[in-house]
Amino acid sequence: MTSASKAAPAGGWPEAGTEPPAGRAASLGPAVLVGLLGRGIGLSRSPAMHEQEGARLGLRLQYRLLDFDRLGLGAEALPEVILGAERLGFAGLNVTHPFKERVLDCLDELSEDAAAIGAVNTLVFAGGRRLGFNTDCFGFQESFRRGLPGAALGEVLQFGAGGAGMAVARALLQLGAGRLAIRDLDPAKAEALCGSLERQYGAGRAVAVPGEEAEAAARRADGLVNATPLGMDKYPGSPVREDWLSARQWVADIVYFPEDTALVRQAERSGCATLRGGGMAVFQAAKAFELFTGRQPDAGQMRRHYEQAAPAG
Repeated sequence: MTSASKAAPAGGWPEAGTEPPAGRAASLGPAVLVGLLGRGIGLSRSPAMHEQEGARLGLRLQYRLLDFDRLGLGAEALPEVILGAERLGFAGLNVTHPFKERVLDCLDELSEDAAAIGAVNTLVFAGGRRLGFNTDCFGFQESFRRGLPGAALGEVLQFGAGGAGMAVARALLQLGAGRLAIRDLDPAKAEALCGSLERQYGAGRAVAVPGEEAEAAARRADGLVNATPLGMDKYPGSPVREDWLSARQWVADIVYFPEDTALVRQAERSGCATLRGGGMAVFQAAKAFELFTGRQPDAGQMRRHYEQAAPAG
C-alpha cells in the first residue's frame, strides 16, 4: 500500500493554477467531510486550505477541528473519537500532535511511509477499513527543495524524535544528509529513532545527542531543524540559544502556527538562511487532500488559501 501524489512544480512555491470557470460554485458536487485530530489546534489553517480548494474543484468539502483541549478530552478518548467520526461518515482525518504515534493502534493498514516512519498524520476511512498514511515526509522534502535549494547537508542536527520528527528525519536522509544528529528530551526516543534510521539507511547515518552535547552539535552542524512543538503558541520557546547559531548555517522549523517562531527569529538575527513551517504544512495538506477526495489539488492554490487564512496582524 502506498500513497501517491504528483509533486508540485519546482522553483520555490508552486505556481497557482487558473481559477475555476464561472458558476462552478453554484454546482458543487457530493459532500466530503474530513477533520483534524489534535490538541491546541484552534489556529490551524487546514480548514481554509481544504475547504477552499474543495470548492475550487467543485466539491462541497467540510473540514472540522476535533481539538481535544477544547473538548476537554483525555488521550484515552482517541479510539472513541475516531469511531464517532467513522460512523458520522467522515472520509478521513488528519492527525497532529500528540496523536501521530498513538493513532497506530486504531488502524487496520499502513502505507509504506507510515510503516517505516512509525507515525501517521492522515487517516482514510475506505471500505470499512482504516488506512494510515504519512504525508509529513513528502511535505518537508518538497518545502526544503524549494525553500533551501543547494543547502549543505553534511551534518544536520534535528530536535525532536516524536511523530513529526520521525518523518522529518526520514526526509532529511532521503534528501542526502550525510549524518543526522538527533536530540530529544527523552533520550530513549532519540536512540530508538536512530536505530531505526540506521537499519534503513546504513550504519553511522544517525546518532543520538545527549543534552550536554547539544551545544557542540549545534555549532558544528551545517543546518538545524526543529521537529518539536516548541515554538507553538501553546509551547513558547526555542530548542537552542541564539549564540549557538552562525551565518554559515541554515535553520528550518516545522511549526507553522505561528510561522514566525522564536527559533526563526533567532536564526534571522544570526544571518542564517531560514525555512518556515508553512511550506511543509501546504505540501503535506495537498497530498492528504488527494487521499481524502481522489482529486489532484493545485498546491499553488492551496498556498494561496493558506496565506489568506493568516490571522489578522
